[in-house]
Amino acid sequence: MKKFDWDSGFELSALSRELVEMALKEDIGEGDFSTLWSVGENHTSLARIIARAGGVIAGLPVVKHILNQFDPSPDVLSFLPDGQAIAAGQVVAEIRGLTRHLLSMERTVLNFMQRLSGVATLSHRFVESVEGTGVRVLDTRKTTPGFRQLEKFAVRAGGAHNHRHGLYDYVMLKENHIEAAGGITAAVKMVARNNENRLPVEVETRTIDEVREAVAVGVDRIMLDNMTVEQMTLAVLIIREHSGENCPEIEASGDINLRTIREVAGTGVDFISVGALTHSAGILNLTMIIEAVE
Repeated sequence: MKKFDWDSGFELSALSRELVEMALKEDIGEGDFSTLWSVGENHTSLARIIARAGGVIAGLPVVKHILNQFDPSPDVLSFLPDGQAIAAGQVVAEIRGLTRHLLSMERTVLNFMQRLSGVATLSHRFVESVEGTGVRVLDTRKTTPGFRQLEKFAVRAGGAHNHRHGLYDYVMLKENHIEAAGGITAAVKMVARNNENRLPVEVETRTIDEVREAVAVGVDRIMLDNMTVEQMTLAVLIIREHSGENCPEIEASGDINLRTIREVAGTGVDFISVGALTHSAGILNLTMIIEAVE
């Protein structure tokens, strides 16, 4: 049988690896005594991960790392790729190995896969809602602490895009920064004096007057925050008309949901950021069924 190709093109960060290992330790502790005391040392089984609901799968890199914590590690026979749409009852993966190992890792594998697949599934629903508009759906920093790399990976698996990963890779001047600096113009000019590495600069605007100021001072992206559809339509027109060839990207944000996102996309914005992709995603229900191998 051909060896399963683990290469998913995604590497876990040191923080994500530590998180996965901590989850295993949290569950197994001093030992999985239910398994150790009831299953023979050399007993082998075939484990199938099966979807109990339809959705989009994510989590292969995490499962790879979990399996590699066991010596010898179980043998993966098949695994659907991240981003694959699945139906209820479909087999997601087949894994063969020592039964003790399969049972001890079961809950950790499912916990991570269910969470990440839930994020991928919700992200896919938002992307489907703006299909044909040219608008790109973005996530935010509203992630589960410690899970940011993994949840942002799951967002991509669902077809959406990542905004900044942290405070270090993108300048975003929000309401509180602008207030502390004394206005949009002052804040942008202060950043310009220090931005030697030319990080992208985005400004949050809440009114049409703030949009005009952001256009005048010049930034890479303007966020239209919690505006009405009418305000956003006018803001897009102002930005496009007065920016010329150096037109900044335009992002809409602020409690946008599956009922409203299509209308927001119709205003002409380039991006719509949705915190719900990560902070409100549920799980995709998965189960693991194990059968003995003779």
